[in-house]
Amino acid sequence: MNGYQSRNVSPPFKVVRHVQREGCEMSGRTSVPSRSTITLSNVNGDLEVGRHATVKGSSSPPKVTVSGTVHCEGDDIFECSLFAESLEAKDGVMVHGDLAIRDEVEVEDGSLEVKGNMTATKADVDYALCVNKNLTVEEVEVGGSLTVDGNVKAEDADIGGTFEAQGEVVADRIEAGGSLRLRSKSDIRSLEVGGTARVAGGRIREIDVGGTFESMSPLEFEKIDVGGTVRLVGKSKGGVIDVGGSFRVEGDLEFEEIDVGGTVDIAGLTQGGHMEVGGRVDILGSLKLSGRLEVGGRVNASEEIAAKDIEIGGTVRARRIAAEERVEVGGSIITDEGVTARIVEIGRRGEVRGPMRADKIIVDRDAHVENVYGKEILLRTGASANNLYGQKITIESHCDVSGDVQYTDELRVGEKALLSKQPQKVDKLPF
Repeated sequence: MNGYQSRNVSPPFKVVRHVQREGCEMSGRTSVPSRSTITLSNVNGDLEVGRHATVKGSSSPPKVTVSGTVHCEGDDIFECSLFAESLEAKDGVMVHGDLAIRDEVEVEDGSLEVKGNMTATKADVDYALCVNKNLTVEEVEVGGSLTVDGNVKAEDADIGGTFEAQGEVVADRIEAGGSLRLRSKSDIRSLEVGGTARVAGGRIREIDVGGTFESMSPLEFEKIDVGGTVRLVGKSKGGVIDVGGSFRVEGDLEFEEIDVGGTVDIAGLTQGGHMEVGGRVDILGSLKLSGRLEVGGRVNASEEIAAKDIEIGGTVRARRIAAEERVEVGGSIITDEGVTARIVEIGRRGEVRGPMRADKIIVDRDAHVENVYGKEILLRTGASANNLYGQKITIESHCDVSGDVQYTDELRVGEKALLSKQPQKVDKLPF
């Protein structure tokens, strides 16, 4: 007689057989042994699935409906669609069909992969969540990566690593600690990404990105706050733009306020309120502002620059420059049709190519200008001009005027100023 049988004890090892069972109606608590395969249809109550187990559905298409909670010990496979009240799992779980959870999905120390659609009130996955079709949740929290091949609809999404979606994304708030890639148009109230974000346009009201943000199609926004670089493609419209590095738009842009620490490049019509840039600005088209233009470096525009006030630290070049109030340039102004403003001030050793028309024009020391038309004109020491036409003209010492000096009210000329022509007091100026 076998020794183990005579002592009525179990052998010192356990033999686990691969079990295949047919589905049936069950109630209470149903268990699926580890490393087994079972076929089910409806489970009244909870379903406990051991490690490395496989669950199949008896219907066509195959599905399993659980009235309670599904507990998975880990590395389990559902070769069917799964419908349940809630899902709790450890390690990894794979669902080959749809996953519809009325309440919450929670996966500890593992990942969840759904080959079909996924719906839940809340999903909390420690490592990665991958959905091959559409994802619909109120809240989703993933410690690692979230990948969705279809559409995403969520109120709140919090991803510790990366988030990528192929279809349209509709969400109230999305936060990703690493990177984000949305390949279709989005409608998002708040987007916060720690690293890089690339979207396909749409409407994103508040954008906060630590590194780089790109929109590959027209974008509508209320606020963009990016620490590094921004690139927009197509016609975009929004509110406040705050960028630490560079800002590039391949198309038209309409905005309320821009504050960029580095450079701005816009290939299209640019309309907005206030623009402040620490570096340079290049506009392929016109720049029209209702407020102030303030640039630390140079500004180039192929067409018109218009603003309430303009202050440029370096050189500004445009077909035409117009300001309601003041134009102040530290370097040079180069135009075809000239500058018009209430006050124009040219910095020391600056240069102006093209006419200037203003109520008051101040040309600082050693600067050079061409044709000047104004009510009040001041050439400081060492400045030079081609022609001066004004009501009151002051030419300080060592200035050089190579052409006409015409005035209606008053002319003051400093010592050692060189005037090529005799100044003329006239009744009417040629403008």
